[in-house]
Amino acid sequence: MRIAVVGRGTAGSLAAAIVARRLPAHELHHIYDSRIPIIGVGEGTLPGLVQHLGEATGLDEAAVEKRLHATRKYGVRFEGWGRTHDRFVHDFADGRLYGYHLSADTLVELLQERTTTTARTDARVTQIRRAGDRAEVRYDDRPAERFDLVFDARGYPKELDGSEHAEIDFIPTNAAVVRRGPALRIDAGRTCTRAVARPEGWIFVIPLRSHTSYGYVFNAGISDTRQVEADFDAFLQREGVAAWRQRSVIRFPNYIRRRVYDGCIARIGNAAGFMEPLEATALGLIQVQIDVILNAAQESTPEEINRILVRFAWQFGVFISWHYSQGSRYDTPFWRYAKQEAWPRHVRPRERPVVDAEAEAGELARRIGLAAECLRNGGRRPAVEPYALFHMSSFMRMTHGLGIRGRGGK
Repeated sequence: MRIAVVGRGTAGSLAAAIVARRLPAHELHHIYDSRIPIIGVGEGTLPGLVQHLGEATGLDEAAVEKRLHATRKYGVRFEGWGRTHDRFVHDFADGRLYGYHLSADTLVELLQERTTTTARTDARVTQIRRAGDRAEVRYDDRPAERFDLVFDARGYPKELDGSEHAEIDFIPTNAAVVRRGPALRIDAGRTCTRAVARPEGWIFVIPLRSHTSYGYVFNAGISDTRQVEADFDAFLQREGVAAWRQRSVIRFPNYIRRRVYDGCIARIGNAAGFMEPLEATALGLIQVQIDVILNAAQESTPEEINRILVRFAWQFGVFISWHYSQGSRYDTPFWRYAKQEAWPRHVRPRERPVVDAEAEAGELARRIGLAAECLRNGGRRPAVEPYALFHMSSFMRMTHGLGIRGRGGK
């Protein structure tokens, strides 16, 4: 079997590493254009990546952490979100699990070093298309090649096409200013990503051992970049960060591809969909995509696999949007839009639906109601399946933190 992975960002590098470990008897071709830079933004992860990186690299946790200058992430500390608490922590499994804080460019370097491939091809790919029961990869300066399975990890599209992409219009952000500052003192306790509400959106603070990654996430249709950068300056000054370096200003779509997998082409990472980085869903989605495609391909139809992957991504989007449902300490145009306009859209029926949006909204409301009831009564958690990758402990932490008291997020 000939397998190709196209792209060497986080998604492509992780896919190549996992395929190499799980399917060593098959041909693996890693194809990428070295002229395309890797966006080296600091990232937080969900706990599942710890095991995935151990499998992908063959290294133990201590070696992975040292190589990536990573810190352990036990959750997200929300500051100024909701209507009740000044700050609260959404931790993983009541603090029993942890993910990582890491730098994407360093992660890619490690995965490349630890992955054995049949061939590496440095070339510009112009098209990936189905050709009978195989996938054809076309280049701009060499003959096309055919493979039994291609993982397309080339990133998100320049423009969304309604026939191919479903926009997630209930997430209120679409841009970020990313900066890098000096490393913070890492306490012996449990480190968390910080998500700090600000007038124009929110700021993430990701503490690595080598540096600290900051990002101001906002809506470019509401806030001018100059406003955002001025408030970013004020925040860093208040934090005592005297020196920092601007990394990038990123515009991004929140979307899901309607067709993620067709039997021989699997779109992963930003090529399959993208959502703002609030709950570290990007790497979590990549893991799910790789696992489902490799594990279910022999037992499920492409249509069934596609439904699983699209629904999973949609649930992530709804979960993220819920965080904005109670607003923040700021009564500003952004937060009014997030709470009053963007969040209510998650319940609306869709044209050309990818999933049953009303049903997913109802399931989210049921989880919130169960969490609120458990908090009121001090009862035991009900045994329900995770929603995306989030268990009832996550719903109870967020319901309490945001100040939700009733059913349906009220």
